[in-house]
Amino acid sequence: MKKLAAAMVTVVVGLGLAWLLLTGKPKPQPEPPAAPLRPVVGVTVVEPSAQVLEITTQGTVEPLRRINVVAQVAGKVASVAPTFEAGRFFRKGDVLLQLEQADYEFAIARARSSVAAAQQRLAEERGRNRQAKREWRDLGTDEANSLFLREPQMAAAKAALEAAQADLAAANLALERTTLRAPFDGRVETKGVDIGAYVAPGAVLGQIYATDVVQVRLPLTDRQLGGLGLSMHADATLAYPITLTARFAEQDWQWRATIRRLEAVVDRESRVVRAIAEVEQPFAGRVDGRPPLTPGMFVQGVIPGKPQSSVVILPATALRADNSVLRVDSNERLVRQQVQVLQRNNEWAWVRGLASGDQVVNEQSGVLVSGMLVTVADPTQGEQ
Repeated sequence: MKKLAAAMVTVVVGLGLAWLLLTGKPKPQPEPPAAPLRPVVGVTVVEPSAQVLEITTQGTVEPLRRINVVAQVAGKVASVAPTFEAGRFFRKGDVLLQLEQADYEFAIARARSSVAAAQQRLAEERGRNRQAKREWRDLGTDEANSLFLREPQMAAAKAALEAAQADLAAANLALERTTLRAPFDGRVETKGVDIGAYVAPGAVLGQIYATDVVQVRLPLTDRQLGGLGLSMHADATLAYPITLTARFAEQDWQWRATIRRLEAVVDRESRVVRAIAEVEQPFAGRVDGRPPLTPGMFVQGVIPGKPQSSVVILPATALRADNSVLRVDSNERLVRQQVQVLQRNNEWAWVRGLASGDQVVNEQSGVLVSGMLVTVADPTQGEQ
C-alpha cells in the first residue's frame, strides 16, 4: 500500500508540474511583419541632348579600275618590260610586252603592193574613160553608153583601191597591237606570260589596276542609311566624307575618303546596301611613314551621321532584349520604359524616348522586374 501511494503521489506531482509548465509560460507578443529586402541598383540620371552619331562599318580595299592584259593578235613574246612584274608600278603609255613583228611587217609589205596595184588599175581605167569620151564626141553624139565609157570598170577599180587601203590599215593596226602599252598609271597585280611564250588572240597575259583611285564597298543597314540621309535615287550625286582606318605593322593608320555612290541593288542575303567610298592617290608618298592603301587591305569606316535631337547615351547593359529599359520612379519603384534605339555598340547605346532627370537602371538582372521596389545606390550623371 505504501508503494502504491508513493507512485500515485509521484504521478500527481508530475501532472501538476506539467500543467504549470504548459499554462504558466508567457504568451508571444504580436509583431509587425518584416519589410522585404530591396535590391540595390545603380542608375544613370539622363539628360537628353543633341548628338551627331557616328556609324561604323567595314570593307576591303579594291581598285576602282582593274583590267586583264589581253593579246589582240597572235605571236611569240619577244620582250617583257622590267615593270611588268607582280607588284611593280608603271606609267601610262609604258611598253609592258612586245610580240614578234616580222609576220606583221610582211603583211604590211603585201598590203602596200596591193594598194599600188589598185592605184595603177584605177589610173588606167580613168585614162580609158577619158579616151572613150573623146571617141564618143568624134562620133557627133552627146550621150554615151556608160559601159562604152568604162564607168563600171572605173567604179570597180576605185572599190579595189579602197579595199587595198583598208587591208594596209588593218596590217598597220595589227603591227601596232604587237606592242602592249599601259592604258593608265598603275600596278601589276599578276603576270601570266614571259619571253618566248606563244600567245593567241584573246589570251590573258596578266592583270593590272590603276593606282589613282581605290574604292571600298561599305555595307549599311536600313537604319544606318536613314541616319546618314543617303539617297537611293539613281541620279543622286554624293560627296559624303568619311574616315577609313586600317591596322598595318602593329599601328593604326587613317585615310580621308568620300562616299561617291550607292550600289544599284540591295543584297539579297544580308539585306544591306553597299556604299562606295573612294580614296584618291592612295599610293602617294607620305612623310609620316603611312603605308599605301593597297587593294586587299581590310579597313573600318567611321561615317558622321546627321545631328539627332533628344538623344540619351546609356550603358549597353541598360537595354533589355525588347529595346526597353527599367527606370526608377519617384516612389523607388521600377517602371518598364520602351525606347527608340538609334545606335549601339558593345559599350554604349544611343536612345531616344527618355525625359530629363529619369533614373535608368545601368545593368539588367533576372531578379529585376517592373513594379519592384528598389534602393538606388550612387546615382551618377550619364554621359552627355
